[in-house]
Amino acid sequence: MKKKRYMSPSEGVVTTKGMIDSISRFIKEEPSSFYRLVIGTDSQTRKINGHSECDYVTAIVIHRLGRGAKYFWRKEKDKPSVLRQKIYFETMRSLDTAHEIVPQIREMVSPSTYDLEIHIDVGSLGPTREMIREVVGIVTGNGFVAKTKPESWAASSVADKHT
Repeated sequence: MKKKRYMSPSEGVVTTKGMIDSISRFIKEEPSSFYRLVIGTDSQTRKINGHSECDYVTAIVIHRLGRGAKYFWRKEKDKPSVLRQKIYFETMRSLDTAHEIVPQIREMVSPSTYDLEIHIDVGSLGPTREMIREVVGIVTGNGFVAKTKPESWAASSVADKHT
C-alpha cells in the first residue's frame, strides 16, 4: 500500500508519521497551552482537457489557542459527482483521516491537551443547508465534534485554499 503524503507550508512533503511527529513536537513545545486539532475537507470540480475531475483536499490543523497554528493538507482526485455526494465524500474523507491519525496522536499526546473538531463545508445559507443534520449526525455518530459554516474554517478556508 502506498504511503500517504501530506504537504505542509512549513515542512514540505511529509508522511503520515512525519505529520503526527510534527504535531506532537508542536504541542510539546508549549505543553501548558491548549490546542485544537481540526480536520476538514473541501472539493472543487474542474474541467481539464475536456474531462471533468474533482479535487478533494483534506486539511489537518493543529491550532495553539491564541499562539499560532500549523497545518498539513492532502489532495486526492476523483470523478465528479452531484453536490450531495460531494459533501458526503468530503465528510467521509475527514472522518477516515480522523480514524487513521487520532489513535496515533493519542499515543504521543494526551487527549486532555486538545479538542478535536471535524469541520464540514455546509452552512445554513447555501445549497447545502438541507444536508446539515445528516452530515453532522454522521460525524457525531462517529464520536467527533462537528462544526459547520461559518465555524468550519478548516474546510471552507484552509482546505479550500488548496483545491
